[in-house]
Amino acid sequence: MKTPQKKLRISQRLEQLGPGLITGAADDDPSGIATYSQAGAQFGYSMLWTVIVTLPLMAAIQIVSARIGYVTRQGLAANIKAGFPRWVLLAVVGLLLVANTLNVAADIAAMAEALRLLVGGSAHIYAVTFGLLCLVLQVFLPYRSYVRWLKWLTLALLAYVAVVLSLHLDWSQVASAALQPHLVADHQALLMVVAVFGTTISPYLFFWQAAQEMEDTTDADAPRTRSVVRHHLRRIKADTIVGMTFSNLIAFFIILSTAATLHAAGVTDIETSAQAAEALRPLAGDFTFLLFSLGIIGTGMLAVPVLAGSAAYAVAEAAGWHGSLSLRLDRGEGRGFYGVIAAATVGGVILCFTPTDPVKELFWSAVLNGVIAVPIMVVMMLLATRRATMGDHVIGGTLRSLGWVATAVMALVVAAMFVTL
Repeated sequence: MKTPQKKLRISQRLEQLGPGLITGAADDDPSGIATYSQAGAQFGYSMLWTVIVTLPLMAAIQIVSARIGYVTRQGLAANIKAGFPRWVLLAVVGLLLVANTLNVAADIAAMAEALRLLVGGSAHIYAVTFGLLCLVLQVFLPYRSYVRWLKWLTLALLAYVAVVLSLHLDWSQVASAALQPHLVADHQALLMVVAVFGTTISPYLFFWQAAQEMEDTTDADAPRTRSVVRHHLRRIKADTIVGMTFSNLIAFFIILSTAATLHAAGVTDIETSAQAAEALRPLAGDFTFLLFSLGIIGTGMLAVPVLAGSAAYAVAEAAGWHGSLSLRLDRGEGRGFYGVIAAATVGGVILCFTPTDPVKELFWSAVLNGVIAVPIMVVMMLLATRRATMGDHVIGGTLRSLGWVATAVMALVVAAMFVTL
């Protein structure tokens, strides 16, 4: 039986989970679900290694972004503006804005298609509805207020874990595929690796977590002693590792469940949301589309505000505006900041009316994220190792090594994809 003191310690540890956990939950967005499903269906168990390899790399680069936000009390764009030529700032913010708008479009289209599968009707009407709902919630309601409720919808993703546990799998074969990467110099395989890496190590997550750590600073007016900063850096590390582990664990089971069901049944190319949902049929039966739709809608409602919000933080900092989700538009605050959120969300909704298949949109948005992540990661690592930016809290040792390894691995995979075109 837990003593009151133990319960208090557990409660205190749970309270320390914040930006890292939310970032991890937002990472398994509809783009991620579609990409992982396609990876499992097309390549079977042979893509399981990707989410194993990306976990320490993803955790390291997210810790770097969070540390930059906390230590400097500024977002990534503000730090880039202060430490690099203007063209670097414009290139990074421009790439992020384009990628995020396309990702918003893909996520909203997937949410609309999931609801259409569930109840019928027009996907276009649902896309407009979801876009407006995300926009209204983000502008008029603090993100932390409604994210507490939306997080529960993402628990539908645990259905993929239940599917795997309900199947009779050869776990030695699964372990072999997961722990022994099978690399093939084939363009389609490398394209999939870039997509998986891109939906796991995504630029919008860097900007979002840095901004949240900046906003979460509760000791803004208190003196920052070395011990206080180190305490917060340990909290950031624990929070981020928990969030990224949850994210990649779900990704692993999505790939595994689609490999064991769809790939095994000969379905190797997912072209519709209905095909992706079929991976849940062994567990859910007639409720397949219900579980799939809840997962897509829940992660989409979490991710769209993160996508639009990270773009708004970047543009606001680049333009010198005050940007914060705590600003009140009804008081005339943050018009430029919320204007960017509105532009990214509305732009995403408009793109939903293109004839492109939602599943393909999700996949290609993941590939795009993988490509543009490379230059942004280079800039982040330079910032995090620069004493003029980080003072006495420059990253070093293991974190520095892992951050540069993550950057190099992403660059090599992207380069290999282009070489094999």
